[in-house]
Amino acid sequence: MKKTILIVEDENSLSSYLSKELKFEEFDTLIAQDGVEALDIYEKNKNKILLILLDLMLPKLDGMGVLRRIRKHDQIPIIVMTARDYIGDKVSGLDSGADDYITKPFEIEELLARIRVVQRHIENMTEPDETYQVADLVLDTKSHQVIRDGNVIQLTRREYDLLLFFLQNEGKTFTRDELLDNVWGQDFLGQQNVVDVYVGYLRNKIDGKFDQPLIQTIRGVGYSLEDTQNEAN
Repeated sequence: MKKTILIVEDENSLSSYLSKELKFEEFDTLIAQDGVEALDIYEKNKNKILLILLDLMLPKLDGMGVLRRIRKHDQIPIIVMTARDYIGDKVSGLDSGADDYITKPFEIEELLARIRVVQRHIENMTEPDETYQVADLVLDTKSHQVIRDGNVIQLTRREYDLLLFFLQNEGKTFTRDELLDNVWGQDFLGQQNVVDVYVGYLRNKIDGKFDQPLIQTIRGVGYSLEDTQNEAN
């Protein structure tokens, strides 16, 4: 398991504190003080970085810019750190591909708990090479490629994990709590509505441009993925 965490934070006292606490937990750390430096350090060390702690308010290139550029090529776990306790910033971060967010000021124990969730999730994602298909939607776990009707669909890591879980349990309905436990992990500390947010993202990508919707909302219960046209026939 990789043990290096990249801290992207322009406040020296906070980055030093986080580095010290993480080293005490036996993590190695790298520190970037602006967005441009963060991208440079990441490119040079990506093979050993477990996750990125990313502040949003950064000089030269802000956190959202860093997040979007990394997400074009990589699904490394990213936890956004923000002093803005505003839901719009949190949704924007998740929409841009963040795996989680934590609002400053925070207790180090909470951050460590979120990091442990990421570690366990990575350990549990060693799935065998398989191909799943529902209607014209295909997911190949070997290539991590998702295709619908011949169109390659780009997903974030969390969207991919959610889709894989749905495909592995085709036709079954899951509550929000069940999806949180199975996709985010039982130790996830975020809010339950993150499920609705990500189902919305996933639905927009795999259903939005196609005539047949595959993700179903079961009113009062939760969500499922199934080929309802095939059942009708």
